[in-house]
Amino acid sequence: MDLDQNRLTYKNIIIFWLPLLATLIMMMVEAPFLASVIARLTNPKYHLAAFGLAYSIAMFFESPVMVNMSTSNALVRDKNSYIKLRNFTYVINGIITILMLVTLVPPIFRFLFEGVIGLPEVVSKKTHIACFILLLWPAAIGYRRFYQGILIRNNLTRRVSYGTIIRLVSMAVTALVSYFYFEMGGAYVGATALLAGVLMEAMASRLMVRNLVNQLLKDGGDPSQEKPLSYKDIINFYTPLAASSMLSLGIRPLVTFFMGRSRFAIESLAVFPVIYGLVGMFFTFGWSLQETCIALIGQKFEQFKKLKNFAIGLGLCATGGLFLIAYTPLSTGWFHNISGLSSELTNFSMTPIKIIAIIPLLHVLVCFLQSSLIAARFTGAVIKSTAIEVTAIIVVLFIGIHYLDMVGIMAAVSAMILGRFFSGAYLTIPFYKAFRLKAEAGMRKAE
Repeated sequence: MDLDQNRLTYKNIIIFWLPLLATLIMMMVEAPFLASVIARLTNPKYHLAAFGLAYSIAMFFESPVMVNMSTSNALVRDKNSYIKLRNFTYVINGIITILMLVTLVPPIFRFLFEGVIGLPEVVSKKTHIACFILLLWPAAIGYRRFYQGILIRNNLTRRVSYGTIIRLVSMAVTALVSYFYFEMGGAYVGATALLAGVLMEAMASRLMVRNLVNQLLKDGGDPSQEKPLSYKDIINFYTPLAASSMLSLGIRPLVTFFMGRSRFAIESLAVFPVIYGLVGMFFTFGWSLQETCIALIGQKFEQFKKLKNFAIGLGLCATGGLFLIAYTPLSTGWFHNISGLSSELTNFSMTPIKIIAIIPLLHVLVCFLQSSLIAARFTGAVIKSTAIEVTAIIVVLFIGIHYLDMVGIMAAVSAMILGRFFSGAYLTIPFYKAFRLKAEAGMRKAE
């Protein structure tokens, strides 16, 4: 069910991409909704803190399997690749579940979160229970992202959106039923709702992909592959992406750590989540583009030009949207009326949001380069680019805060922009190498 590479149009690309964008936007509703429910239950301060920490812990264990979608999108072509990657997914899911379970052993958990981090006991206990509820959440994410990658590969992106709708409805129903009919602490309501939603989405994804899987199991090998996919191939492809995902997860707490030691630290820490959340909405343009490019660019990069033009247009639209908010009265509406910041913090947010408004364009272009390299199986370059980005952020934050005495949030947005820029600049080198190899392979095939 792949799109005809010879007849791919910009309309086809948009139709393919839009459901993926809608999926990411819908997922961003999840955490704020649950936080609003928890805030209306008993002891909201402690339960909100416990839920936020449990969610972060589950996200950390989830990070290696977040790349399952890109992996199956890029690699699943026939019976052999499907079975091997499915088995690999099951093993990784088992490993992260065991590791999370070990972390939740009471003495280990207390040592890490009460001893090392200094978490108050009242919050630690609630976090511990919420984490136990979320024990299967990372594995469920890995399972459904594996099958969603197959759906994307076969031009069934709308089914990915349908799965997300099922997830949100299941999550919301579970949260509201728990709220009205069960006397549960807020952190436990949130964790239960999260788990219910992702389990339902995982089951729905498996049902929606069943015909494709049956077809894969009937088919023989993929004639476009020079040799059958091996577990070594999967490990070499997957490991850099998983490491990159885990490294990327550390950017936000890293920025928070440095801001806490800056001028106007409290104000910077207060507005950073709101600014980051707004920017994150426009990051969805790039994240959805990545899966689109992996699926559509073609074995020999036949659709490179169309996707490059689409990426540039998409990046300009994303940055244009953020500029529209940052440089008009819409910014006041967002920060003060919608996000609930005080007038003082709203004014404090104005300059940094104007500075960082360029980052959606950089993000989209970096995602385009990364997706091209993933499609070409040059995944080692992705982890290197992420390492360069993190290093650049650390250097800029350190110099800006300790030597230039910058306001924390100003140093943060500057570091994020420069980090993304240097990441993209590095990616152009392996990208042109991959492009040249694909072009040469196409010429040999034509001969």
